[in-house]
Amino acid sequence: MTIDRRLIMRAVKLFTGSLVVIAIVAAITVARTWGRTEIQVDIHQNKNLIHLSTFAEPPQFAIWFEDPTTKDMKTVFVTHRVAAGDWEGKANVPVALPQWFRIFRGNEKTPGLAGTVKCSEMAISGATPKEDFFTIRVEVEPGSKWVCWIEMNLAGDFNEAFPEIDTRSHMEDEFSNGQPALLYRADIVAVENSVFLPELFAQSIWNRDTVSIEPVSEGITTAKFVFDTIRISVNKPKPKLINKYRVREL
Repeated sequence: MTIDRRLIMRAVKLFTGSLVVIAIVAAITVARTWGRTEIQVDIHQNKNLIHLSTFAEPPQFAIWFEDPTTKDMKTVFVTHRVAAGDWEGKANVPVALPQWFRIFRGNEKTPGLAGTVKCSEMAISGATPKEDFFTIRVEVEPGSKWVCWIEMNLAGDFNEAFPEIDTRSHMEDEFSNGQPALLYRADIVAVENSVFLPELFAQSIWNRDTVSIEPVSEGITTAKFVFDTIRISVNKPKPKLINKYRVREL
């Protein structure tokens, strides 16, 4: 059976042309990552510990970046319930994340970062993560410096120091808060391949519209292990042919 040489040549040209198109698309995709830097925050939640709390629900938490020079701050992620005030029978529960609430909800105007941080539209507020691992990526200017704050609170994690009902005063924990919210801090320089491990910085207490940032007390027990791993890394964005979310300036 004789095969028409013209058909063979046409097939070769189509195949070669396809390879060229693929190479061009790949080159463009890789080029889009040049000169760009992402900060990635990875958190592992201790689900066994969470299930031991009264409500067995994942913790509420917020992540925000602070410019150490201007002191401007911007939320990177906050659980929807805290952001929207979506509480059963209550408009707001500032005791959940006192410091975040004071900074971002206590004033009518929230300071911004003038376009120096980029994040997907879905990243600012989201459902409380129920999986073991949580990851979020934020695009920043290469070499820029930030303070990363993470505030976390697990409702219903009562212990001897923070009981549901105080046997001496007979006062009840009105919001079933249990142990207070904890603040983690990391000083970041956006240099590619750098890794930072946030440290437990303080506990935040809401008391009659006043927020106190205090050293972590001896009464804090299980709350310190709700997030058993927090890791921050600086990377080049991964090449993507299609962006899942449109990236915008915060």
